[in-house]
Amino acid sequence: MHDDRSLVESRLKRVLDERIRPAVHPVSVPLRAGIWTAPGEPVPVAEGLAAPRTPIAVGDAWGAPWSTSWLTVSGTVPEEWAGRTVEALIDLGFDANMPGFQCEGLVYRPDGSPVKGLHPRNQWVRIAAPAAGGEEVLLHVEAAANPVILDYHPFLPTELGDKDTAGDRPQYRLARMDLAVFDETVWELVADLEVLGELMAELPVEGARRWDVLRAVERALDAIDLQDVNGTAAAARAELAGVLATPAEPSAHRLSAVGHAHIDSAWLWPLRETVRKVARTTANMTALLEDEPDFVYTMSQAQQYAWIKEHRPEVYARVKKAVAEGRFVPAGGMWVESDTNMPSSEAMARQFVHGKRFFLDEFGVENQEAWLPDTFGFAGGLPQIIKEAGSKWLLTQKISWSQVNSFPHHTFWWEGIDGTRIYTHFPPIDTYNCSMQGREIAHAVRNFKDKGRASRSLAPTGWGDGGGGATREMIAKAARMRDLEGSARVRWERPAEFFAKAQAEYPEPPVWMGELYLELHRATLTSQARTKQGNRASENLLREAELWAATAAVRAGLPYPYAELDRLWKTVLLHQFHDILPGSSIAWVHREAEATYAAVAEELGGIIDRAQRALAGDGDGELVFNSAPHSRAGIPAGGALRAEALPAAPGRCTVEPRAGGGFVLANGLLRVAVDARGLVVSVVDLDSGRETVAPGAAANLLQLHPDFPNMWDAWDVDRFYRNTVTDLTDVDELTVATDSAQAVRVRVTRSFGSSRAVQTLGLTAGAKRLDLDTEVDWHETEKFLKCAFPLDLHTDRYAAETQFGHLHRPTHTNTSWEAAKFEACNHRFVHFEEPGWGVALVTASTYGHDVTRTVRAADRGTTTTVRASLLRAPRFPDPHTDQGPHRFRHALVPGAVIGDAVREGYRINLPERRVPGSAEVAPLVGVADEAVVVSALKLADDGSGDVVVRVYESRGGRARTRLTAGFALAGARVCDLLERPRDGEAVRVEGDDVLIELRPFQLLTLRLTRV
Repeated sequence: MHDDRSLVESRLKRVLDERIRPAVHPVSVPLRAGIWTAPGEPVPVAEGLAAPRTPIAVGDAWGAPWSTSWLTVSGTVPEEWAGRTVEALIDLGFDANMPGFQCEGLVYRPDGSPVKGLHPRNQWVRIAAPAAGGEEVLLHVEAAANPVILDYHPFLPTELGDKDTAGDRPQYRLARMDLAVFDETVWELVADLEVLGELMAELPVEGARRWDVLRAVERALDAIDLQDVNGTAAAARAELAGVLATPAEPSAHRLSAVGHAHIDSAWLWPLRETVRKVARTTANMTALLEDEPDFVYTMSQAQQYAWIKEHRPEVYARVKKAVAEGRFVPAGGMWVESDTNMPSSEAMARQFVHGKRFFLDEFGVENQEAWLPDTFGFAGGLPQIIKEAGSKWLLTQKISWSQVNSFPHHTFWWEGIDGTRIYTHFPPIDTYNCSMQGREIAHAVRNFKDKGRASRSLAPTGWGDGGGGATREMIAKAARMRDLEGSARVRWERPAEFFAKAQAEYPEPPVWMGELYLELHRATLTSQARTKQGNRASENLLREAELWAATAAVRAGLPYPYAELDRLWKTVLLHQFHDILPGSSIAWVHREAEATYAAVAEELGGIIDRAQRALAGDGDGELVFNSAPHSRAGIPAGGALRAEALPAAPGRCTVEPRAGGGFVLANGLLRVAVDARGLVVSVVDLDSGRETVAPGAAANLLQLHPDFPNMWDAWDVDRFYRNTVTDLTDVDELTVATDSAQAVRVRVTRSFGSSRAVQTLGLTAGAKRLDLDTEVDWHETEKFLKCAFPLDLHTDRYAAETQFGHLHRPTHTNTSWEAAKFEACNHRFVHFEEPGWGVALVTASTYGHDVTRTVRAADRGTTTTVRASLLRAPRFPDPHTDQGPHRFRHALVPGAVIGDAVREGYRINLPERRVPGSAEVAPLVGVADEAVVVSALKLADDGSGDVVVRVYESRGGRARTRLTAGFALAGARVCDLLERPRDGEAVRVEGDDVLIELRPFQLLTLRLTRV
């Protein structure tokens, strides 16, 4: 027989496109329309409904960037349509290829109740089934003219990302506003042919099944009268019934589909628009749940539920009803789908605390999976946090985006830095926006790496980012693949059902230890420096506010600001969303974030000040408060002493001219040589006599690279950026800034390109560290600024702080896995060590860094170079990223062991505060072993007055110590992150002491009850 596959397949495509799909709505009549455009930001629904309209017709332009227009559409159902299903078809000017990235609409009834969203792949509104002839139709559409930022030619710089620069040219033209008859038989035929046509394309040519499907499709096409599709659709469907009824093989892969609409809480739109994206999508999904009994929908991000509750209570009522029925499933248990690399230990914990508590309070639901499909890699401390929050599973998709290495598993145990393991699944379908296309289903089957041991995977299904979620077409296709030969078996299932079945089938999958590094989007550790600094400052202020507010409540009876701290935590957690904190959102988002962080700082500063003044009491003295978890300068951790009682720092500082230019700084612990270029050419640890800087090299060296990645400008840095580097060695001015017995500072000023940098280098009496303050007035474009520290150290690995501990990364590039980690994340420190001697670089606000290793020809010694990433200047999606002034603070700590790195990291982030008063403030809790760090100290969220203290082992060893309460202790209980006591876990209490034992990097939450 001749091979006529291509002939039949081409015939199928044309007949579907040109005859069958248009026949789904065979007859239509136009609707009338009027429009009103809100003059500024979106208005309340009642105002939009009541506003006067002016006529608008199909083909007319509408929608300046970021504007909101209210359309009213009206018409009459023709008498001859009586008894038939009638729908309104409203096309606002959609591009079907861009669901979620352009204009959207939410349809309302005249009484203001929401109906459903309008999106490029979802343009219909059911009017009646059956309809009455002469029935009047009146609908209102709140239409958002969100501009297209990520266009067909992606990553082009655009000013559309901020309403202040976007202009007012209309973006869209109305394309269709009709009443139409809906022919369900033709619609079902479309689904039949799409499923079989897509299946056929994935089947092997040599297999009989492909030819069976091909011949059935051919018969169906023969049965259709192209001049009367509606009259012959049933006959065509009859020809397909047999191949659609053939059951799947017993070994067929099992695909658990769950309705999903990944909605970035901000990205190419501002936060206020996400509120409306969520409302449109949830209106769609709750309506679809009512129509489709097998369908299950899941939504993560408690913040998004809170937005609907506040701004669209009618939609929220539908959500609550569907949740109660078990059809609308809260997932993830986090406040937002946050970045997981950069948030601090406590912030990562609070993502789960606030997310899970919201779901418990609102729905009585405690989900057990973390749901992070789009986050840019996963820190090694996360498994313990997930487990301590009461969850046990993790789903993500993003690791499939890695550029170099394909992750070897789809289902596995992920082991964190402390040994905690979380059952983890990466859907082999390689998308979190599955649309039930045959190629997606077949890819999941072929790609699944656990064949022979497991047979299940998950498919998050639906258009995201305001694309409207799952569609009725997706559900129809899934129904046909429920038990279909040649296809995976598809079932709608809740995430928990999938995980329970997957774990029962495959209880001992492979183990992956350490971070889940994404080999892409590495530059998100640096882009938008102000956003990152605002986050770090807010985290530090929240720690201080809780510490001093709790201390003041216990010591002075000051009311604890429960509501204020709850609200402020949620604000900070929101801005840790994985396109805000990473710096990959439009200018509008980051402009608002900067203002929000300033407001957060002011409010938290007020809470701290009130608490400290209540503690300091009256008197003409001055108290110095220490918020760090380590004592310093005689001040205990979490306590305060009178300034005049503090011991003087030992030794004295000196600064002298250096032969050949520059200066030599010394404080009895370190001797630092700064040459005529303003570069650090020597840092000698006087205790050991060790030189820190590699021979012939210079530290604190600013380096400039070109930075134009192949794509994803704000997200990516490609390794070829290193091929070209400019060392910034020209100096405008080098002077002594401070010269006293207690501190010496030198200042160096440089100009480069259109920018200027001022660096201050200094020593302080009694401190074994070189303080580095860098101010940059940045006006470069597509450049990457780094600060290099070549160290005279031989080591094959280094430590980088992460949540509740640190992880080790290699300094070499033996394998492709190691070479791919050419830009990585740290929190407060990186630490390098030979046996007996080490160096730490600590930071107050930067996250990105790189480490390289070379062997010197002259002496065969090893130079280990660490470079802190300071600034970038990508032009997409914000063409003005990071322009203007910035300040960075670092410190180089020679002779540091890991405990020194931990201590100095906290010190640079939590400076002392000075407050008038004369009272001595004793710590609320004290820990005998400095390896055990207090991560949080607060009052219990339930208002009981219990003191909650969270500690962790910070050095990677075991700890057995006493935690002493600075108040009369009635009892102590071990709790989870949500402050719920754990059955069967007890600690020993001796008087006001709690005896604790910790394994390496273990976190422990204690609830201390006061007498």
